[in-house]
Amino acid sequence: MAKLTVDQALRRANSHVKKGEIEQARSLLQALVGAFPNNQRARAELAKLGVSNPGGIQIRHPKQEQLDALIFLYNQAKFAEAAQRAEQLTNEFPNSFVLWNIVGAANKASGVLAKAERGFRKAAEINPDYADAHNNLGVVLKELGRPEEAIAALQRALAIRPDYADACNNMGLALKAQGKIGEAIDAYQRAVKIKPDHAEANSNMGNALQDQGMLDEAIAAYRRALAIRPEYPDALYNMGNVLQDQHKFDEAVAAYQRAVRIKPDHTEAHNNMGNALKARGKLDDAIAAYQRALSIKPDHAKAYYNLGNALQDQGKLDDAIGAYLSALKIKPDYAEALNNMGNALQNQGNFADAIAAYRDALARKPDYASAEVQMLHLKRHICDFSVSGALEEAAARLGITSGAVPTFGLLSWVDNPGQQLSRSRAWATEKYGQSSLPLPARPTVRSKRLKVGYFSADFHDHATMFLTIGLLREHDSANFELFAYSYGRNKSGDWRKRAEGYVDHFLDVVDHSDREMADLARSHGLDIAIDLKGYTTHTRSGVFQFRLAPIQINYLGYPSTMGADFMDYILGDPVLIPEDQRPFYSEKVIYLPHSYMPNDDQREIADTDTKRADFGLPEDAFVFCCFNNNYKISPREFDIWMRLLNEVDGSVLWLLKANEWAEQNLRKEAEQRGVDSSRLVFAGMVPHAEHLARHRHADLFVDTFNCNAHTTASDALWGGLPVVTKQGKQFAARVAASLLAAVGLPELITETEEAYESLILELATQPGKLAGIKAKLAENRLKAPLFDTKHYTRDFEHGLQQAYDLYFSGRKPEDIRVT
Repeated sequence: MAKLTVDQALRRANSHVKKGEIEQARSLLQALVGAFPNNQRARAELAKLGVSNPGGIQIRHPKQEQLDALIFLYNQAKFAEAAQRAEQLTNEFPNSFVLWNIVGAANKASGVLAKAERGFRKAAEINPDYADAHNNLGVVLKELGRPEEAIAALQRALAIRPDYADACNNMGLALKAQGKIGEAIDAYQRAVKIKPDHAEANSNMGNALQDQGMLDEAIAAYRRALAIRPEYPDALYNMGNVLQDQHKFDEAVAAYQRAVRIKPDHTEAHNNMGNALKARGKLDDAIAAYQRALSIKPDHAKAYYNLGNALQDQGKLDDAIGAYLSALKIKPDYAEALNNMGNALQNQGNFADAIAAYRDALARKPDYASAEVQMLHLKRHICDFSVSGALEEAAARLGITSGAVPTFGLLSWVDNPGQQLSRSRAWATEKYGQSSLPLPARPTVRSKRLKVGYFSADFHDHATMFLTIGLLREHDSANFELFAYSYGRNKSGDWRKRAEGYVDHFLDVVDHSDREMADLARSHGLDIAIDLKGYTTHTRSGVFQFRLAPIQINYLGYPSTMGADFMDYILGDPVLIPEDQRPFYSEKVIYLPHSYMPNDDQREIADTDTKRADFGLPEDAFVFCCFNNNYKISPREFDIWMRLLNEVDGSVLWLLKANEWAEQNLRKEAEQRGVDSSRLVFAGMVPHAEHLARHRHADLFVDTFNCNAHTTASDALWGGLPVVTKQGKQFAARVAASLLAAVGLPELITETEEAYESLILELATQPGKLAGIKAKLAENRLKAPLFDTKHYTRDFEHGLQQAYDLYFSGRKPEDIRVT
């Protein structure tokens, strides 16, 4: 013993035990106790090896060569054979706790957890002071889903050996399995304090910190683990997940790539790498990552689901549906795959199968709020009035007491601005969170030309362009520098070319991630960023969470508040957002003096010689018209319209044909109300200029309630067709009133359903009165504010300049009234 200190001797003995060299360990400890009889630690270690006192009775263990043979098999990964031979030896050495511990270890490695539990439990029973057996038993019990028993076993291990770092780490895992995250972190910290180079404890601490939302701290823990063990694929994988949660997608991809270089068959790293690449807009690379995951694990349902999502983003709807079906073959109760397959089917125009998919998703997950919203909204698209009674109840719940849901569809269900605000806030919080990047310091010199960025997917043949093209054209280039950021996949057509020509900088960012788009926009030094989409189809409103500009505006595309802290202003007007409705908007309001909606006074109306008969309309009958999307039609409007058809002999109702199911259902509903279904005439899609021209064949446009005509009302008025509306409470229910006020026809705005019906009937049965309204519209459309694009643009610019002045002076956003 002269060459070893006591601590060195104890460490060497422990090393012998770990290698299975029991006789060497026993011999060394007996010598140590002989030299230092009062050394309690040496006596305790000797007791663990079956020696109750230095000269006591020894429990019989197999010979060292027998133990070495078992350990050799284990190290060769021949776990089942090692377990079988060890179990055979227990017949000869029934009280060898070392042998029973090997039985437990070999069975655990084979995945035979029940036999592993028996082995470790026998070892602990034979030698209650054998800390390794208690620790190993705790690990197996945790894997068997019995964390309370696991914790008890690990506590016994730590009572025997308080400085047992592995047992502290395993205690953390068991506590985490119980949801006791704070206590788990304490256990990991204890392990690291005992053994600072414990890579697993640092990595596991990172996982627990991630669960608590402490993402920066989690990253630091993973980095400590990787400093100890650079080739640690699980730490790299988990760090990638946290980086992805932080929207640091490039760093996440790099972490996953390191993980799969070390462990090429790390399925989850390939799968989550795909998610990070998809978030960056690199869909081809994402698809390749998902396919690598599936080549390793062909029954990976989530990888098929993610693959479907990426393919759907590419517009490859058939392939996406195929991927979802593969996921469902593996996991038939996969509600999310059914929901997203429903989205793909809906995008294909296959509404019946889409509804069936949403219904199946709800059957598997009854509280799946998004699937319920999509199903009910799609039933509105096909005018299935059987769901109308459920909509009000659902609207009071979905996105308010349930989890966050897509908000746009619900605008047509109820007229309730308070509910819309609550839903938007929930969606903004869950979908986007708050990830603002710091802005540069406020400038000390005011820019001569304000840099204004418009963000949209709709720089093509789309309603947004029909309305805004005149605004882009008339902008004052001396005072405004315009940027257009296009993230839509439709890149062709005359409307796109015109938009490109009217702005100073047109940037195609469809393949940029939100963060990349934000970095690009911020590099341009924007003063004002304008979201033309809001929470509508193909939105990328998440980019605004990164704070593209000091002033951010919700404009035109989404007819409601966005409920997002990152959106400073919404464009409105006094009719659209009256004082009693002002509390239901999270943004400050830029009140334009007339309508909030832009219009182009150079919009072409096709010079055609069509007749009513060309559209299936009777030449001499009164034609009521509503070219709103069919989903806006509820039984309330339809009941009134059918009564009007019964009141006005020979009259017809001219509607937009959105889909075959809507036409069939509306014809059926007409018959049920005593109206011949042939009196419903459906208009197909035609080029925009021809659409404007065909308005002259109608007599009166009748509006929908909860979600009014928007662009369709502007189209009708520009085409010389009067619009009768019922003014509601929320933004979407007041748009037509805003337009009528701005075109000088407030007499066509009603407040109740009774007044709406009465006014329509009066105009339909008094030709002189209707002729007077049409004459007034014909005069006003050339001089009223609604279609005065230059004056609208100056008012709009004044609103932007006042918002910038507030910012430049160091004041917070506040309501602005442009006069």
